[in-house]
Amino acid sequence: MQLNKFFIKQISKRSLLTLALTSSLLGQGFLHVEDGQIVEGNGEPILLRGFGLGGWLVPEGYMLHNQAWIEGFESPTQIQDHVEDLVGVETAYEFWESYRQNYVAQVDIDQIAEWGFNHIRVPFHYKQFYDESGSDTPIGYGIIDELISWCEPYNMYIILDMHCAPGGQNGGPISDSDGTARLWLDNENKELTTQIWREIADYYSEETLIGGYDLINEPVLPDGVTTEELRQLYIDITDAIREVDTNHILYVEGNWYGTDFTGLTPPWDENMSYSFHKYWGETSLSTIQSYIGMSNQYEIPLWMGEAGENSNQWYYEVFKLLEENDIGWNFWTHKKVDKISSPFSVLVTGQYQTLINYWSGNASQPSPEYSEAALISFANSLKLENCISMPGVIASLTDPEYGEISKPYSQHSIPGIIPAVEYDIGVWGMSYTDSDYINNGDGSWNEGWTYRNDGVDIEYNNGSNSSHPYNVGWTDTGEWLGYTIQDVTPGTYDLKVRVAAPNSGGMFFVQLDGVNLAVVDVPSTGGWYDWQNMLIPDVEVSEGEQFLKIQIVQAGFNIERIKFESLVSTEENPIIVNGFMLGEPFPNPFNPKVNLKLSVHEKRKHIAYIYDIRGNLVWEIDYGTLEIDTYDLEWNGLNEKGGPVKSGVYFFKIQADEISQTKKMIMLK
Repeated sequence: MQLNKFFIKQISKRSLLTLALTSSLLGQGFLHVEDGQIVEGNGEPILLRGFGLGGWLVPEGYMLHNQAWIEGFESPTQIQDHVEDLVGVETAYEFWESYRQNYVAQVDIDQIAEWGFNHIRVPFHYKQFYDESGSDTPIGYGIIDELISWCEPYNMYIILDMHCAPGGQNGGPISDSDGTARLWLDNENKELTTQIWREIADYYSEETLIGGYDLINEPVLPDGVTTEELRQLYIDITDAIREVDTNHILYVEGNWYGTDFTGLTPPWDENMSYSFHKYWGETSLSTIQSYIGMSNQYEIPLWMGEAGENSNQWYYEVFKLLEENDIGWNFWTHKKVDKISSPFSVLVTGQYQTLINYWSGNASQPSPEYSEAALISFANSLKLENCISMPGVIASLTDPEYGEISKPYSQHSIPGIIPAVEYDIGVWGMSYTDSDYINNGDGSWNEGWTYRNDGVDIEYNNGSNSSHPYNVGWTDTGEWLGYTIQDVTPGTYDLKVRVAAPNSGGMFFVQLDGVNLAVVDVPSTGGWYDWQNMLIPDVEVSEGEQFLKIQIVQAGFNIERIKFESLVSTEENPIIVNGFMLGEPFPNPFNPKVNLKLSVHEKRKHIAYIYDIRGNLVWEIDYGTLEIDTYDLEWNGLNEKGGPVKSGVYFFKIQADEISQTKKMIMLK
């Protein structure tokens, strides 16, 4: 069996220091099964909520880029081979080292803990825990030992998941198979799987932060292989583990990607759990009723080991359903490349895009030097601080009020401009509606696949007269968008809704705090991105928080933004409250420069600050006292030391005495 440097390297045995760090936890005991429940060492039931670290130790093609890879180019080994073809074995090895270090670091674990999650699931390739020669310690032990040290301060459990078994447990690229699930066809592969699990269990038998062993991820039996053979392999693995480790839970997944438990009952061990996966289906109780019945019949706990790849609404409904039935769950996954369906999205650098184009057959082969630089830029973009966060995804998983209160996506004000894509965060029917908002098995919930993950169809804005990088498209009758506006100056305003349409016939109405303002007929503006303002004049706005609603009556147009433009204050002697207006950044995303317009209404001293997504000050400039006029502001993407900033989200803030306005920008290299 040929192994390679991607999976194996020389490391030292686990240090006494690591053992010392975890010794304080030994008194609490192990996560285990008791009276049909998963409990902690003290016997208290625990509802597992966690993240899978997908893509970290097992790179999967669909998570590494923003378009489909060529056919057959998704398995970990194939991905590695193509990287080696570009830069050679040694440089590829160095890249994968950086890839692993940046994909999951202590900061990632800190963030998961801050959200309140209590476990992580670690998919691994069997080669990371196997050395054919017997002379080297496999790389997996060092990786997991370091991970334990990061999790220890939070008492966060780690569940080890054999994601790629010897020979492949299914015929797909996710198991690193050659297209055939050879685990089930070769006794040598079965024996090796059993041996590796025994060695892992022997090594971690006394580690209380190991929350258990997920024995085989998503098995799919080939034709001619029976469920009795599946059950027997599970029993063989169990027997081998129990020779050295009686402490840890064994998680057993069903056939057909963890969904079919035929032949796997009754349970054969007192400390085991059945683990199912749930994707792309309905969210009703009936979809998990068979698992609940199995759990009740045999007094064995359930753990939903993977769910994701859907809309925020689907996440909310599924995880609510699971918790109502006391079923722990694990989300797939915390980070992916240029995807809207995980809490963090990794930016695709321009150099890495060149590699994607080459691998997809749309560009010539780049030089080794260029390819190395592109891989380095990609590895750096994997760091959490360089990722774009998806607040809607995070809220659907963590906010207990997600299904009860519509919350602003960003700070909106009257007067001011509200981008159409910055509708509220919350459930369908409360913050927005969309005609296709979950993937219930039909393969779709979004047309634009960018910016947000609710099912609302958002796309990049391609118009020559665009004022925002994104717009809401594919509008449909009955859909609506809601915006909570907290910063309100009462007065009379012109309300302008900026739309584009190739043909007339579209129609929408506008409602403010339950009061219908107008029904608007949309004319032909010349095209999908030829923007024109639809004016609703003399809108009276009272004080206090407002809720704006844009309701689609007839489809056929795109929406870019909504603007409340001041006419006259409700005060007897009107004054300008804000003193200035900061325009939207353009272009956005930008590289290397971004521009903003500043309209000054009162002579004051103005200072600009630029912060990164972590709140660190990147750049500051004192414009001094500005006269009443309009000014063009520019940032060249450099920090205060004159160095270029990394790709990511930044905030441009203008301060004038106690008044400030902030705009969000994206640097995309």
